[in-house]
Amino acid sequence: MAVGVQVEIPELTEFMHGAFPGGVPWTITRLDDGGATLTMATGDTHLRPGGTVSGPTMMMLADSAAYAVILSRLGLQELAVTTNLTINFLRRATPGVLVAEATMLKLGRTLALAEVALHDGDPTHLVAHVVVTYSLALTI
Repeated sequence: MAVGVQVEIPELTEFMHGAFPGGVPWTITRLDDGGATLTMATGDTHLRPGGTVSGPTMMMLADSAAYAVILSRLGLQELAVTTNLTINFLRRATPGVLVAEATMLKLGRTLALAEVALHDGDPTHLVAHVVVTYSLALTI
């Protein structure tokens, strides 16, 4: 049985800002039955040597997008935690806009699986492909 979106962008944004003491560096730009989109401006603080956006920055955005799509289905629960994140870096990510497009692959009773495509603003120019598994400490 498919579960539709349970929350809207403003309430999810407020929840995520409160859940992470340092705030969040991204913006939720889409949240619907198709998934979630997060955008983030990257600059000097996000770079590794050579001027490429760092892997940890891309992983953080992908994990956040997966969390957003999962919470959009579950409602505002803090009891979902990342258990696995697999990332394939496809091409160099240059500073500027970084976009994470997350879709739900499976929402079960104890695990959720999301897929995230990272691109530089052009969906045909993928910089990374990510699959994230979350453990759900609640009954759906």
